[in-house]
Amino acid sequence: MPKTKLQNIIFTLIMAFVMVYAMVCYNIALDKGGMTNEIFLLAFHEIPIMWPIAYILEYFVVEKLSRKLAFRMISPEDKPIFITLAISSMIVCLMCPVMSFIATCLFMHPGSQIIALWLQKTVQNFPMALCWQIFFAGPAVRNAFGFVAGKMAKNKKNEK
Repeated sequence: MPKTKLQNIIFTLIMAFVMVYAMVCYNIALDKGGMTNEIFLLAFHEIPIMWPIAYILEYFVVEKLSRKLAFRMISPEDKPIFITLAISSMIVCLMCPVMSFIATCLFMHPGSQIIALWLQKTVQNFPMALCWQIFFAGPAVRNAFGFVAGKMAKNKKNEK
């Protein structure tokens, strides 16, 4: 989807924000026993911590690894939707356990129960992260990014 390094940085920043914000809201709602309007604001307290972590992890480690894993199941000749779904799924498979571990360490004060709480948090987060990525965040961010990138490319062409 992104064609240049700058586009990839911007795309990853936006996708990381959308995913982190939704997952933080979800986890706060789990902790509070349900969703309320207040949770949308409370999530912004964790965003300055979790968003940069997610971005750095995704951009420097997970992106390359998820592509390698995805192309073990599919080929570059497959339909683009299958490639997108495979890569997105692999990103969730890698990011969810790592981000759940970081959140467990930072926000749950796990003590000696770190492994149990991390596994619990991962199992709770995985279905939400996968569904949010595949059905909502992924399509929304790709469409918005494609629209803006297309407009920018068109404007650049018209300037020449």
